[in-house]
Amino acid sequence: MITQITQPVHKFRLNDVLNTAVIVAALGYFVDIYDLILFSVVRVPSLKSLGFSGQQLLDNGILLINMQMAGMLVGGIFWGILGDKRGRLAILFGSIITYSLANIANGFANDIPTYAVLRFIAGIGLAGELGAGITLVVEVMPKESRGWGTMVVAGVGLLGAIAAYYTVQLFDWRTAYFVGGGLGMLLLVLRFSVFESGMFKSVKESSARRGDFLSLFTSGQRFLKYLRCVVVGVPLWFVVGILITFSPELGRVIGITETVEGGRAIMFCYAGIATGDFITGWLSQRLRSRKKVLLYSLIATSAMIAGYFFSAQIFGSGASSVYTIAYLLGVACGYWAIFVTVAAEQFGTNLRATVATTAPNFVRGSVLMLTSGFTMFSNHLGMLTGTALLGALVMAAALLSLVGMQETFGKDLNYTE
Repeated sequence: MITQITQPVHKFRLNDVLNTAVIVAALGYFVDIYDLILFSVVRVPSLKSLGFSGQQLLDNGILLINMQMAGMLVGGIFWGILGDKRGRLAILFGSIITYSLANIANGFANDIPTYAVLRFIAGIGLAGELGAGITLVVEVMPKESRGWGTMVVAGVGLLGAIAAYYTVQLFDWRTAYFVGGGLGMLLLVLRFSVFESGMFKSVKESSARRGDFLSLFTSGQRFLKYLRCVVVGVPLWFVVGILITFSPELGRVIGITETVEGGRAIMFCYAGIATGDFITGWLSQRLRSRKKVLLYSLIATSAMIAGYFFSAQIFGSGASSVYTIAYLLGVACGYWAIFVTVAAEQFGTNLRATVATTAPNFVRGSVLMLTSGFTMFSNHLGMLTGTALLGALVMAAALLSLVGMQETFGKDLNYTE
């Protein structure tokens, strides 16, 4: 049941978000998304330059994205625990150094094994950025207006995908990796102006056990709460990791007669997600509810997924149909900021960084299962039917998870588990 919090609506004020934590977190997430999405944009050109073609582009592409996501699963746990034990700033510094150096090295890769190892290391680094930034922002901003801060972080950050697309249009894939690594190293300088969360400092001085990742699984109630946080975010990565990443292959199946450029589809999708994040952030503040907005977003995502399979009939058989539905899908599933905010707000200060860092990375890591399901269902049912079935299962699980989720708008976060 959705609980109505009877608090006054706090209007967006520029001064609320013009603080160092929000600005640095937003820029950090911008670079994070640039690097995270860059592989999907350069998948085909980079593999072609290494001598691969045809089915090898899809097979090696799945291998490399799985390695990146596996790294994010490992990194999510590592950085989350570190953030609750050593502080939010420890993640902000360590993660950006790791993924920046890995992406610079990626520009020199000449074979699949090297490419895969570097994608894994980059994934470890990328895993810490968003969780640390959101955790810091929700802990330093007033409880009634922190939604504005996380909205700006996610909305600005997701524009990094657009920057990745246009960088690849201007430079080759190797230079694009160098640019991403260089941006990360420049951002590292800004990190020195950020101060640690006061809530964390208080907990650090207490006897509360911090960063105990296993404690999320030793209590049935706590585990269920954590599982709901993860599952409700999976539809976004079904959209990005399956429908959009493999839109060149799926486009042919749904009746698109022109060649679909995967990087362009990703760019349009992330432009939509950035738009959606601003809309959902605004709505959550206006409605004084995170949960209602998640429900509306999941319903809209379900409708747009259905529209994806009929995009040739709705918009025509040209490649622009895929780009149009990619943007609309992005707007519909643009609840990433709300999702991560809810994850951070569900748990006490001694576990907040662990949850806020691991939950989005388990969602991203769900691509490992999604690509396996995509391959298995496609082989047995055909690509169109198999993908539709996978999407239906993902959406049903997310909606079911939302039912028992706690409303967290305006919740006091100064407590421990």
